[in-house]
Amino acid sequence: MSPNTTYLARSVDGRPLLGDETGFVPLAAAVPELESVEAALPAAAAGELPDPAAATARRVPSEEIAFGPPIPRSSLGKLWGIGLNYEEHAGDLNEERPEEPASFMKPRTAVAGPGGPIRLPPEERTGRVTAEAELAVVLGRNCSDLEEGEVDDVVAGYLPVIDMTAEDVLERNPRFLTRAKSFDSFLVLGPAIAVPDSPPEFGDREVRTIINGEAIAENRTRNMLFSPRELVAFHSGVMTLEPGDVISTGTPGAGVISPGDHVRTEVDGIGSVVADVVGRR
Repeated sequence: MSPNTTYLARSVDGRPLLGDETGFVPLAAAVPELESVEAALPAAAAGELPDPAAATARRVPSEEIAFGPPIPRSSLGKLWGIGLNYEEHAGDLNEERPEEPASFMKPRTAVAGPGGPIRLPPEERTGRVTAEAELAVVLGRNCSDLEEGEVDDVVAGYLPVIDMTAEDVLERNPRFLTRAKSFDSFLVLGPAIAVPDSPPEFGDREVRTIINGEAIAENRTRNMLFSPRELVAFHSGVMTLEPGDVISTGTPGAGVISPGDHVRTEVDGIGSVVADVVGRR
């Protein structure tokens, strides 16, 4: 948890929470009219979330809470992913630097909460799955055709996520990207949406893919080809963006995962998320 940041979260049994680096309170104890995290997203985008310290309930430390996904799967909006958004990662895959964001969409059924588990598909469907750390942007307001300078007014907050790819499926044909990205549990959401008290700078935040305690890949957000604000503005020109839409901003690199592995995403100043990899369905 970071100072000067408020967090929106849900317990594993679905209770909406508001917190800071000290702990969490029920969202309704701070804002009685807000009954869910998704209802709080517009207030987060507007900078109108209250201080958890002003709530009528005692704050509970985060380590004492079992977190579910901050937005229930049924309430999530569009899920965008961005490929090859760090120059070094594109080079690792022998790909040329894209002139526009290389984006794709994932279904809500691919979403798992913090802890996962990440369930590998049957071997006959894919024999090589990779996991990758990413910073994701959560939208808080309806918007379209934004200029980059308008983006901060529509963003509710930021999430660490773990994204998965069936790389052998993708290598057979680039047109199979949607299938390679869409298996169940192939997008693990972090435990809390970070809502900074002022628009964040992304010049030097590190994003790390960690598997079994080893940093497989790491890079700084200044090395993104397209910044988070550029990505939101660009995609608002493709379609109307809505509260609960999520844009994952790409990974510094991925590692192959197997049953029994432990995967972790770390994003400086935003948070972390972990998930265990379990046997094939």
